[in-house]
Amino acid sequence: MKLLQRLLQQTCSHRFTWPRTDGFGRHYQICLRCGTAYEYDWDGMRQTGRLKPLPSVAAAENASEKPPEWGWR
Repeated sequence: MKLLQRLLQQTCSHRFTWPRTDGFGRHYQICLRCGTAYEYDWDGMRQTGRLKPLPSVAAAENASEKPPEWGWR
């Protein structure tokens, strides 16, 4: 599954949503084609990299084998 996701990310010509804010106050954008989330610098009006889960979210994911909770609605 991860290999397929990497291949899709490399070949995707991204189309992004308008920047949103998650439950932790971080801004992000999601590609409408591949679903990858990217951090967004609201003041600089640009993407800063792929969105990574916060440490508390990553620990909960490893403990319960559930997908990460990004705070998306």
